[in-house]
Amino acid sequence: MIPRTRSFYTICISLVGLSVLGILSSSLWTLRPSNHRLIQEEQSVVQHPLEGDDLFGPQYVLRGPPTQRFRDNLRPDVQYVSSWISAGWTNDVMTYINLIYLAVLTNRVPIVGMFVPTHVGGSTPTVDFGEVFDVPRLRKTLGRPIVEWHEVKDRNSTVSEDIGCWSVWQAVQNREEAPRSSVVPGYLKLDISYTKAPTWINVIPGYEHDQHSSFSSLATLGFPDIRKDHLVEPRESPTHMKLPPDEQILCYDYLYYVCSNQPFEFDFDYSPAWLFVGQHMHWAPKLQALADDYIRATFQINDPSVQTPPYIGIHIRHGDFSNYCGDIPLEDCFAPISVIARRVEEVKKELMQKKGIAVEHVIMTSDERKEEWWEQVRQQGWYQVDHSQTVERYGRWYPVFIDAVIQSDGIGFVGTDRSTMSMLARRRVLSWRGGAVRVFRWGRPGADDH
Repeated sequence: MIPRTRSFYTICISLVGLSVLGILSSSLWTLRPSNHRLIQEEQSVVQHPLEGDDLFGPQYVLRGPPTQRFRDNLRPDVQYVSSWISAGWTNDVMTYINLIYLAVLTNRVPIVGMFVPTHVGGSTPTVDFGEVFDVPRLRKTLGRPIVEWHEVKDRNSTVSEDIGCWSVWQAVQNREEAPRSSVVPGYLKLDISYTKAPTWINVIPGYEHDQHSSFSSLATLGFPDIRKDHLVEPRESPTHMKLPPDEQILCYDYLYYVCSNQPFEFDFDYSPAWLFVGQHMHWAPKLQALADDYIRATFQINDPSVQTPPYIGIHIRHGDFSNYCGDIPLEDCFAPISVIARRVEEVKKELMQKKGIAVEHVIMTSDERKEEWWEQVRQQGWYQVDHSQTVERYGRWYPVFIDAVIQSDGIGFVGTDRSTMSMLARRRVLSWRGGAVRVFRWGRPGADDH
């Protein structure tokens, strides 16, 4: 007779063994292909990442190097999402943030395009997203794959390809009947047939002064149940093709005007696109290092052993903002230097109170070209970045890129109300530095009185 204790242990071990077998057999039935690892079907083995490898790099969600046709590089077990840009650089950055956040909501791999020279001159070459932002770091932080179009399709390909996409622009405004235009599909050799999205994607239905759609409504179009119920006659592509929205690459014509709760919510601290994506988009290492050199040169620091002092960055946008001044003279419309100086002092005071930091250095960045205005800046003891050779050395994009990094690297920031460049700089200083920020109002005399 087997002793009772031994019998009890034998039964327990048997039950554990059966449980393990049950879990393993259940796993065989419920296992799904991973979007984050490349399964080599011919050998039925998983390609495991090497130490130090980019765990969410393109090698795990694409078939291989860029191909002449983008479809030849897509994996059948992976779904993707993409969109195009059609504004100034900062707004385009926000558009790509929205794209990546929408990829999170739809559990797809975002394919991010390049930056196009809308505001820096049409003859200027495009710039890859990864030349500006640290994509490997972003992938690692989000724990999700992100790829760029040049990694999918050979940038020198001459092959034109058909694809169907959703037109958000047609659904959220009545002034233009066509989808939002963009030069990006031309660079990518894409012949797009657009399907008008349902008008219920509009956050404020029927309100002609706002074009925002919601992330959740756009996300539903990427799933079969909603997609099939809202397919209408597609618009002809430039080569007269009519295609329904693609199911493997979910694509939209324009994603700048997208929000979760209210229009232009990047201005608010709860913005999910900023919280879950935007604040994690750090500068590419080479761009960061270049801007660091410019900051030190601005402060005339030549000794490598001397640390860069904490500073307050300022961004003043004039330029095309003069169009909003109407009949008000520019000297009354734009905030005077005295108003900006008052905001700088507020930032200094807050930094001293909250962080115990006395900030003596202030860097001004602006598109203003009048020398007499810059003379007022220098009279304040503020620094001006020397961009006299930037274009010649690095290209026409780089004055804007370097200024953006400088604005974000300060412990404090003062920006221009209604400027998206100021808005993103403010968000970065708050998220990355825990700094103090202010925005000054303009548009009439006394607009920033408080």
